[in-house]
Amino acid sequence: MNISSRDEGGVTVVGVEGNLDTNTAPDAQQHLDGLQDDGVLKILVNFADVDYVSSAGLRVLLATARRLGGSGGTLRICGLNETVSEVFEISGLSMILNVFGSEAEALEGF
Repeated sequence: MNISSRDEGGVTVVGVEGNLDTNTAPDAQQHLDGLQDDGVLKILVNFADVDYVSSAGLRVLLATARRLGGSGGTLRICGLNETVSEVFEISGLSMILNVFGSEAEALEGF
């Protein structure tokens, strides 16, 4: 898994590439925690290059959303493929998190 970050008009866009699973979730959590420790309050995680997400990956997203929400921030998700989207639907996360079809849609009005 590769993780990258870039700034898009005050929103930190996090690109994840590969699988977000038990093996990679700690690295993802560390990256997202580091952003928040640096004062980032608006995070968009782009899943366009994610092939698979496990429950460990979902926990990372929930923890990030809770921590951001507690400090007045927001987490948005975009670019889910069919497999990952199904995991979000089954787990109920698509109802809890702000999920968008594309990065452009997610950035609009952020």
